[in-house]
Amino acid sequence: MATTHEEQIIAVVERTLPAVVSVIVGKDLAALEAEGFPFYGEDPLFGPSEDEIVDRLPKTDTGKIRTGGGSGFIADPSGIILTNKHVVVDPHAEYTVFTPSDKRYVARVLARDPINDVAILKIDAGGLPALPLGDSGAIRLGQTVIAVGNALGEFRNTVSTGIVSGLSRFITAITDLQGHAEHLRGLIQTDAAINPGNSGGPLVSLQGEAIGINSAIVFGAQNIGFAIPINKATQDLEDVKRYGRVRKPFLGVRYVPLTKEFARKFRAPKDYGALVLAEAGEGHAVIKGSAADRAGVRRGDIILEINGKPITAEHSIEDALDQCAIGERIHLKVFRGDDTFEERVILGERHEVR
Repeated sequence: MATTHEEQIIAVVERTLPAVVSVIVGKDLAALEAEGFPFYGEDPLFGPSEDEIVDRLPKTDTGKIRTGGGSGFIADPSGIILTNKHVVVDPHAEYTVFTPSDKRYVARVLARDPINDVAILKIDAGGLPALPLGDSGAIRLGQTVIAVGNALGEFRNTVSTGIVSGLSRFITAITDLQGHAEHLRGLIQTDAAINPGNSGGPLVSLQGEAIGINSAIVFGAQNIGFAIPINKATQDLEDVKRYGRVRKPFLGVRYVPLTKEFARKFRAPKDYGALVLAEAGEGHAVIKGSAADRAGVRRGDIILEINGKPITAEHSIEDALDQCAIGERIHLKVFRGDDTFEERVILGERHEVR
């Protein structure tokens, strides 16, 4: 008797759930107070005291104040866990992992990908049920996918289904409570429901393989969620196993992508390329000592091409560098003033954020 679509989904969910974990974020009260965490009463005379407010705050099992949470999934039986970088972005927090069998482990952050919203955790355990990793390069529009995680950090074993609605999407997402934004590229778009606590959980194919890491939603929109392609995490895992860290090639510029609309509005001399320009509060436009700095790239230059391929909003500098290796000599085409010139630079290594 042929297996129905519903039966196939149920079978995949049953195989996936044992590998999906909760990630709880906790911090000491003193650390939160140093960061300006507001402790105040509802009324200066009759409202609860600061101590009463602190007592009401949710706590972790180790007594720390719970400041967030998300999902993750076991990628190797030795205790390697994949999640989102924004779930474990605070280097001073404690991260606790709860398995579906209600076992608790304090997790170490092995690596945070400086480009993609991926992080790798390690817990001291072995023989764990791991979720096989698929090939996100083989994903097709319209294929069925299953999103698994812990919705809102509270509702464990939350499952939603949908289809792949789009590929290679580019979005700007808020990644922490301070409002910092991150540009995410090459994303899988799905209409499977993804909620804030689902961040870090797997997007699974009907073959029972993780093909993405649930990452972002668009507030105010319905049925639009995004996942990091699993191939990006697979490369990060290989780097960590081989080098002990995530390794990414680094050019060393901050920039604004140019478009036809930008060129019309600001009378830019080009309607494509990357305008080398630091955003407010983001330091130098060209990082000192970087490959771009050694090549003489300056603030206000426009990088038109890398290795002969134009830089556009759809093909960014990061996209171009994804095809390159650390130590590789690449070819830049740069516009400055009224002239165009070419330079060859040797790529350095971009260090992960800790």
